[in-house]
Amino acid sequence: MEYTRLGRTGLEVSRLCLGCLNFGSGQDWMMNDPDASIEVVERALDLGINFFDTANAYSRGESEMILGEAIEGHDREELVLATKVYFDMGDGPNKRGLSRKHILDQVEGSLDRLGTDYIDLYQIHRWDDHTPIEETLEALDYLVTSGKVRYLGASTMAGWQFSKALYEADLEGLERFACMQPEYNLVDRHEEANLLPICADQGVGVIPWSPLAGGFLAGKYDRDDDSVPEGTRAETDDYTKNRFTEENWQVIDEVRRLAAEKDATPAQVSLAWLLHKEVVDAPIIGPRRLDHLEENVEALSVGLTDDEIERLEEPIFPQWPVQGKD
Repeated sequence: MEYTRLGRTGLEVSRLCLGCLNFGSGQDWMMNDPDASIEVVERALDLGINFFDTANAYSRGESEMILGEAIEGHDREELVLATKVYFDMGDGPNKRGLSRKHILDQVEGSLDRLGTDYIDLYQIHRWDDHTPIEETLEALDYLVTSGKVRYLGASTMAGWQFSKALYEADLEGLERFACMQPEYNLVDRHEEANLLPICADQGVGVIPWSPLAGGFLAGKYDRDDDSVPEGTRAETDDYTKNRFTEENWQVIDEVRRLAAEKDATPAQVSLAWLLHKEVVDAPIIGPRRLDHLEENVEALSVGLTDDEIERLEEPIFPQWPVQGKD
């Protein structure tokens, strides 16, 4: 396993982060088996992964509980646990968002479910239009000064929002975001025109979610086959099916060609592309099987030349979608 420092911090994390969105129940594409989820975590630890990402909203806390059980008995100082706050955690007016109340309430639940007395990376899951960013930052700063959180992160927002948050933190002398979790992969490159330039300029760590575009970049699907393979995410989830565009098929075609040349898999080439991006610290992988986990880790040994990277990127011109337009 390779390790890197997260952004400008001194925190060392594995070059791949194990995402725990699949842990829990409620959707067919989830693992729906705590024992199998724990087995994936244990194998990840064996492979040198020390970085784990979850959220309070993943199966309403199930994911955090499973991760907490899986890491019990392991050296806590070697582990980097990341979780998030924002989405609904029940019915009622204060069960959602980034108010001081919701943040302080939810961090306690996450700590309890994870079975730990501190969170390494606490992230806001989305931007909250209804709460002043100053209130959110003050609450998060309190969590750092109180020792319940070590570092702060954010996920998925407009560049102007993230810039505002960084500016307000610096202006008020509050803890700033050290990490950003954007959607980023070979067919979803809009963040190259939005968040990634800000992260590079400000020294903010980047841990992309959906590095395989919901399995699309793993080469599971065929443009000429009208049927979707049984048991794949696209069978029940529009997120993956929405990637079935001509532009994206051109990308996966090139991924397959390059994978064949390198005796690698499409998933490994797709992950290697991200790992070669200077701004990226650790893509968040979400394997449901041990062999997929091991396959993902082997992407670390796949080298890409500048010409090969250009081949992979040629079909898509990245641009940030304009609100209100198709």
